[in-house]
Amino acid sequence: MGEESLRKRKGEDSRKEDGQPIQSHEPQTMNLQKQAKLFLFPVGLISGICMIVGTIIGSGIFVSPKSVLANVGAVGPCLTIWAACGILATLGALCFAELGTMITKSGGEYPYLMEAFGPIPAFLFSWTSLLVTKPSSFAIICLSFAEYASAPFYPGCDPPQVVIKCLAAAAIVVITIVNSLSVKLGSYLQNFLTAAKMIIVAIIIVSGIVLLAQGKTENFKDSFKDSKISVSSIGLAFYNGLWAYDGWNQLNYITEELKNPYRNLPLSIIIGIPLVTVCYVLINISYFTVMTSTELLQSQAVAVTFGDRVLYPASWIVPLFVAFSTIGSANGTCFTAGRLVYVAGREGHMLKVLSYISVKRLTPAPAIIFYGAIAIIYIIPGDIDTLINYFSFAVWIFYGLTILALIVMRFTRKELRRPIRIPIIIPVIVTLVSILLVLAPIISAPELAYLYCVLFILSGLIFYVLFVHFKFSWPQKISKPITMHLQMLLEVVPAEEVTE
Repeated sequence: MGEESLRKRKGEDSRKEDGQPIQSHEPQTMNLQKQAKLFLFPVGLISGICMIVGTIIGSGIFVSPKSVLANVGAVGPCLTIWAACGILATLGALCFAELGTMITKSGGEYPYLMEAFGPIPAFLFSWTSLLVTKPSSFAIICLSFAEYASAPFYPGCDPPQVVIKCLAAAAIVVITIVNSLSVKLGSYLQNFLTAAKMIIVAIIIVSGIVLLAQGKTENFKDSFKDSKISVSSIGLAFYNGLWAYDGWNQLNYITEELKNPYRNLPLSIIIGIPLVTVCYVLINISYFTVMTSTELLQSQAVAVTFGDRVLYPASWIVPLFVAFSTIGSANGTCFTAGRLVYVAGREGHMLKVLSYISVKRLTPAPAIIFYGAIAIIYIIPGDIDTLINYFSFAVWIFYGLTILALIVMRFTRKELRRPIRIPIIIPVIVTLVSILLVLAPIISAPELAYLYCVLFILSGLIFYVLFVHFKFSWPQKISKPITMHLQMLLEVVPAEEVTE
């Protein structure tokens, strides 16, 4: 063995002298995590705050205002819900900051649930994320894009559903193709669309402040009059408000890039999410300076109506930039989609082919195509409000479980080092709120969508018992020829085999 390595070294030395490049024999694992590390740079407090604001602000603020208002019925409770959602997101993110610095494994909530409760809840989380929450999120964002992109072509009336759904499906196909072809192209597109998103947010907020200064405050008088408050309506309003804050739970992924993370991570959260909250409340106030509650509820695309009344004749700017913002959110969702699929495939919790990488383009093409296909299936029967309720119901079951895991590990895993330690009252409050968010809509306004969602999550247990626990061989016999043909069709291989 020693002679062999010596011969290899001599061969390399001789190639060096001849001026030939040395080809590394070590395989290059091109999963998303490693690709991300190629672009790592130290992130300070200001950059951390900007990253948080850029991650959270997306399509939600252009879609959710109408649904939040529809559930509570008046301006005052609507603005209160937006502020309360920001507080809840901040508290939840602080809980995740403790978990992220205590258990430094990738895969989102998966390792936290595994450490606290074992493999079954962890598997159900990956099962639900892969087949419910991630694709439905992708579908909601593309439907939002379609609504705003089609609204200017149908002035004074709602665009036909078939137009919205075809446009949303086309957006999913284009984003899927772009991200399957090139990681670099996807990231360049993301940078451009993020800039567009921040421009439209600034335009709406500044316009609203100017209108307030001009005395447009009549819609804020008696702001709690005609409100319809119930446990169910507040729960559904929270679902729609929290959809706009989605992304707060991903903040612990920047830990390894932060300078002095144990100081800057909680500070970034405490400054960043309240900053988003202020932006969201100001955007809603801007909407109410030019629209009554009734007009806002009747508007097909709230920001387009705002643009028509405030920025005419340049009102075309609003739907254009909102479309850029929503397509940017969808692109970001697709851009990061491969990470969990890769982890689940590696653990044997999903078809192995989903964790494979394109040989020529070094992209997780099977994972991205899989997400795109499932998202198109969600678009066919669903509308935005139904999908948001379906998404939020599923996701808050696991947010609640994950934060309960933090409380459980305070007693069962006392030996773990906790660089960030938050007061126990914070995870207790977030856990109780998540229980309320999950149970309130079921008890007071039961819908079949929630039942389907619970049955779908629990059906993961059948797959776990058959394919993970007992490891039956017949599924492998069926999947091997499928995997082989997909490998040849898509030109993909396991990540470990992708070499430079």
